[in-house]
Amino acid sequence: MMNPYTNELKALKRSGRYRERHLVDEGIIDMASNDYLGLAHLSKLHDMACKTLKNYGYHAPKSSMLVNGYHPIHKNFEKALCEANGFEEAIVMGSGFNANIGLIESLVRRGDVLLMDEEYHASGMVATKMCEGEVIIFSHNDTVALEKELMRAQGKRVIVAIEGIYSMGGDLVPKEIIELAIKYETILILDEAHSSGVIGENLMGILDFYGITPTPLMVKMGTLGKAYGSFGAYVLSSHHINEYLINRAKNVIYATAPSLYDTALAHHALLYIQEHSGVLREAILRRQRIIKEILNIDIAGLILPLEIGNNRAVMEIQKILKEELGVSVGAIRQPTVKAAIIRLIARLDVEEERLIGVCERFRDILVKYVP
Repeated sequence: MMNPYTNELKALKRSGRYRERHLVDEGIIDMASNDYLGLAHLSKLHDMACKTLKNYGYHAPKSSMLVNGYHPIHKNFEKALCEANGFEEAIVMGSGFNANIGLIESLVRRGDVLLMDEEYHASGMVATKMCEGEVIIFSHNDTVALEKELMRAQGKRVIVAIEGIYSMGGDLVPKEIIELAIKYETILILDEAHSSGVIGENLMGILDFYGITPTPLMVKMGTLGKAYGSFGAYVLSSHHINEYLINRAKNVIYATAPSLYDTALAHHALLYIQEHSGVLREAILRRQRIIKEILNIDIAGLILPLEIGNNRAVMEIQKILKEELGVSVGAIRQPTVKAAIIRLIARLDVEEERLIGVCERFRDILVKYVP
């Protein structure tokens, strides 16, 4: 049998869930990617990262962090992240997907209980299949359901996993859920992939947004391939949990240490965000106001999800926006979401006039595609 997955591929095509890779078209305005602040286009950050690398005798980590791959570039960035976010320790990792797998697989041991929001990223859901403990998926942002499970699990080690801003819905985790985790003294995993660099007085994410001081039981995971315009991830925690992860997280022990270039690039991006936080925050607010004024939709960060519900329709809308306006948006289908959505990112390096035009076209499109 030379083509063993023919039937599965045919089924995906019939249901409108078939996917293909397409080379990026630099002539199209990008309103699909997670480069929220537009830092992936800021050439001076690239130049600064290259300059940093030139201070050392080699440009690749060469091995695992626990063999000979832990470089001063890693350590310096980790220190800067801790100072910016108020945590004791940090570990840079290969990617957000990689970090979630390593975190959840290592933290949830036999006899433990993991309580995970149903909208948590796919990487976390994959990791639940590797856990030795009990896994309970609770209703999205449901404080009542979560507290019910927290009360039932008393006496055990409990880990709660939530996101700061959810990647598809674009909504915030309620402050009450974080407060419940603090009240019941659970380990709290905060996936800040889509909130770090976007919300908070200092643009450091959900804890910054709510004014919550990190506790020794909090673990913050953030990615570098979104607002930071680089690639990789980081995990912030207490000395105790950091020590444990270094000894048990397989993605730290058995993987080559993260790229030196990408880590240096992310460090310069962090410094840029800190230096320009006021200007960036105001630019984010202006884009949120535009979306509210035209579409009457409040967004927490820079993610605008528009539920269409039909797989083929979202592909059609994506094509219309590309051909008419020269704009790329996300057409997100199952299993990533329950019902198909158009996902637009109001990236800061896209002109406000362009965003206004896209939102106005969306307003017309929605009349046709949404009952």
